[in-house]
Amino acid sequence: MPNNENTSYAAQYQAAQQRAAHAKTALAAFEKNLGFPLDDFQQSACRSVESGRAVLVAAPTGAGKTVVGEFGIYLALRKRLKAFYTTPIKALSNQKYHDFVREYGEETVGLLTGDTSINAEAPVLVMTTEVLRNMLYADSPTLEGLGYVILDEVHYLADRFRGAVWEEAIIHLPEHVTVISLSATVSNVEEFGAWLDTVRGGTDVIVSEHRPVPLWQHMLVGNQIVDLFTPDPEEKRASGARRATKRPKKTPTSTPHPPGCV
Repeated sequence: MPNNENTSYAAQYQAAQQRAAHAKTALAAFEKNLGFPLDDFQQSACRSVESGRAVLVAAPTGAGKTVVGEFGIYLALRKRLKAFYTTPIKALSNQKYHDFVREYGEETVGLLTGDTSINAEAPVLVMTTEVLRNMLYADSPTLEGLGYVILDEVHYLADRFRGAVWEEAIIHLPEHVTVISLSATVSNVEEFGAWLDTVRGGTDVIVSEHRPVPLWQHMLVGNQIVDLFTPDPEEKRASGARRATKRPKKTPTSTPHPPGCV
């Protein structure tokens, strides 16, 4: 029979080695500046990004997906590379621009939308996805030194009118660029991740189903707001449980096309 004391010492030694190895990573330095601990899915996604792999992060609104994108920006600045943060609409681009200016300073951050150009050669550029697509087709010199692209709200790829913009941007980005895709929760996330893995290579799918901001449904009856559903106490407690998984990839059986997100 194994000696429990020896097993315990071995486990402690292994844990100490893991902590020492983690302390030397860029993720450890990034965490120190955050002021709060990362959730499991955030740690998993950030580790994948630091290892050089692309990621698709699917989580509910308010779960903290943006932190993974910010880690990509952190790595870009650390390596003296550029990072592009794309959003589907100008209003969101403007919001992210001001958020990042507060974080990194106005000399480090720029904004490019259809009618606005601020500090266009900054190492961190916020833009709409259409601007990125147009830059790729024009072989813009601004792409020089690009290391990371964060695609926020990437589930827009399923949009019948604008989805092609995301598809073209993802396909035409240089191979050396690490793509960080942030998505709302969709039912076919594995299929979506498999497509990304096919067209980009080396993509990890990270899913969190924990909703930190509870979603309650109501209806208006006259001048009163009534609960649409009465949640079971056990279900309410279960909804607080956190789950973060790295989903297995599925190999497409035909010519890859971006799946609709449902």
